[in-house]
Amino acid sequence: MRIELDDVSRPQVLALLEEHLRNMHELTPPEHVFAFDASKLRAPCVTLWTAWEDGDLLGCAALKELSPTEGEVKSMRTPVSSRRRGAGRALLNHILHESRARGYRELFLETGRHPAFGAAQTLYRSVGFRPCGPFGAYKENGNSVFMSLELREGPVP
Repeated sequence: MRIELDDVSRPQVLALLEEHLRNMHELTPPEHVFAFDASKLRAPCVTLWTAWEDGDLLGCAALKELSPTEGEVKSMRTPVSSRRRGAGRALLNHILHESRARGYRELFLETGRHPAFGAAQTLYRSVGFRPCGPFGAYKENGNSVFMSLELREGPVP
C-alpha cells in the first residue's frame, strides 16, 4: 500500500469524494453533514492523502489545520469495495505521524452518531481518540460525535 499526497484532481478521488458525500447525506440530516467536498479539500489549510495499491484507490483522509498546535481529521473514507484491507488505519496512522511532525498537541474530529459510523468510531478509539464536546465552530446537534486525541510530545515515531 502506498500513501500519496493528493491534489483532488484524479477522477478516482473525485468519485470517492462524491460517494462519501452521497452516503453522508443518506445517513445524516443535510444541515448536520460536515464532510468536505473537493473544493474545501483544496483549501490552503487542508492536506489530503490517498492510499493506493496496484492502481486501485483504497481510501482518502485529510488533515485541516485549526491552529499551529491543533488539527482536525477530515474526509476519512474507504470505498465500500475496498474495506477491511487496512487502508483506513494506515491513513489515520499517517495523519497521526504528520500531526506530530507539525508539532500539533491535539487532534479533533467530528463523525456521525448513526450506527453506520460505528466502525469509524472504533478505529478512532483504537488509537486513543476519546469523546469530547464540540470544538471550533461546531455546535451540539444530536447527530454528531466529537472526539479528541492529545498527542504526546517527543520524537516522531
